[in-house]
Amino acid sequence: MIMDFKSILKNRQNQINQAISDLLPKLNTEPPEIHEAMHYSMQGMGKRLRPVLLLAARDLFPSSIDPLPAAVAVECLHTYSLIHDDLPCMDNSHLRRGQTTSHVKFGESTALLAGDALLTYAFFLISKHYKDVPKIACEMIYDLSLAGGSTQLIGGQIEDLKHQNLPPSNEKLEFIHKNKTSALFSASLTMGLRMTNATEEKVEIARRLGFHIGLIFQIVDDILDITSSADSLGKTPGLDIQNNTLTYPKVHGMKTSLEKVAEHTKTAINLCKELGGRNEFLLEFIASLEHRLT
Repeated sequence: MIMDFKSILKNRQNQINQAISDLLPKLNTEPPEIHEAMHYSMQGMGKRLRPVLLLAARDLFPSSIDPLPAAVAVECLHTYSLIHDDLPCMDNSHLRRGQTTSHVKFGESTALLAGDALLTYAFFLISKHYKDVPKIACEMIYDLSLAGGSTQLIGGQIEDLKHQNLPPSNEKLEFIHKNKTSALFSASLTMGLRMTNATEEKVEIARRLGFHIGLIFQIVDDILDITSSADSLGKTPGLDIQNNTLTYPKVHGMKTSLEKVAEHTKTAINLCKELGGRNEFLLEFIASLEHRLT
């Protein structure tokens, strides 16, 4: 196992932050208002978990392809979804990544457009930087567009909104978080792995691994929304209860939710070992998600 996981994680987060600065349109690009709003939300105190996973998957096996533009593309799509989630018509949140949310700082119209621009820019980055490996580029566009589309991320979000005022349902809870959260974790892993020319069997293992990693993250997030402060979360706590959101503690209670974290962690570790390659960092990453509770 890696002895210095935290420093390696920090180094990868720094790489991603630098790539965001390098690859986004410059702040003075016309019109500057939209590019300021894009930079503002992208450069908040994000954990960069999804792009870190993409880098980790790409490093499992030998590859000469630069993963950073794809990592930034994943973060663009993720950040767009956060900007839109925070809008008054959704969660109406005023704090995200340790700073005022985009619609509070720039107004709803600019925030909406900044989210739209980041979503579009994600696919621009892939098409621009991977045009010399068109098969891999198309596969990554497939992964990212599927994860961000109406049957997954957006489908999960609309079900989340619809069920805020309905009786708790485990079936709907699983659907929401499989699609709203886990889908993008899966895409991050499969996109990174595709750069190694991995077999479809390996890609499918990575997809399943992302499902379990996403659920670990989501269940822990649901628990922390109840137990943590705004300072430690970097976003407004208690919104799940305030908005009557369908969460794991609400449906299953705290004890069973903690047991589910342990179950998904065990399954994810086994899948990571099955995936093979240089998986020490990825194994540590999985364990670190559960440790957010301690």
